[in-house]
Amino acid sequence: MSQDVFVSHTAENAPATARSTMEATRKKFGYIPDPVARMAVSPEVLKGFLTVNAVFEQSTLPPLDREVLILTIATRNGCHVCVAMHSAVLTGLQASPDLIEDLRARRPLEDVRLEALRVFTHAVMDSRGAVGDKEMRAFLEAGYTPRNALEVVLGIGTYTISTFANRMTDATLDPALRDFAWEDEAA
Repeated sequence: MSQDVFVSHTAENAPATARSTMEATRKKFGYIPDPVARMAVSPEVLKGFLTVNAVFEQSTLPPLDREVLILTIATRNGCHVCVAMHSAVLTGLQASPDLIEDLRARRPLEDVRLEALRVFTHAVMDSRGAVGDKEMRAFLEAGYTPRNALEVVLGIGTYTISTFANRMTDATLDPALRDFAWEDEAA
């Protein structure tokens, strides 16, 4: 159904208020990713996601930690596009293949600090933000800060927009990401 409702726009046929955002995305990636092309039907959603994502990227969480958080959300929400894209980003960050595979398979991580982040991310999502003292203490004892706890909320908000929009629009995997394709075995 979604393929019939949500089409992939180009910078030329997208709503006028989405065109500059799409052009900026094309300049950044060299092409317009299908999720962007499909989100363009709502310039507000497209701009909102890209804006909040840029803010999230400025958080104090290191790039590796941000990607662990994103992949945790993407696998939980079953977004094959985000899993592939952020597996590619982790590969570019030279993350261990075992870390990437464990995240994709939703398995506990060997790195104690990153596992605390993964577990805390699930706790925040499960409790809709009302994490218990035990979960908060474990997160802080792993070396994270109260600021980082709120940055986890920012990451969840950012990638809830992305994963939900990608699933609703049935965004396809771009050829550049095919090597990182993911099938949700829990679906």
